[in-house]
Amino acid sequence: MRGLGLIGLVLVLAIVGLVAKKQMSSVASSAPAAAPGATAPAAGDAQMNPQQVQQQFKEALDAAVKPRQMPDDN
Repeated sequence: MRGLGLIGLVLVLAIVGLVAKKQMSSVASSAPAAAPGATAPAAGDAQMNPQQVQQQFKEALDAAVKPRQMPDDN
């Protein structure tokens, strides 16, 4: 009886492993989605210097943290 439970457990782990591997390969092969409000670099501008990357990150972070205007409930 224990052997049957162990075989079932190994079978379930193998299936979960295969599904996880398939998911990871599909995520790795798909292109990363751009962040909302971010602009994609031009085709000839594939290499950006680190200061530009930091500046863009800082601007995106500031825009995300900035409080939104809420409508008045009058």
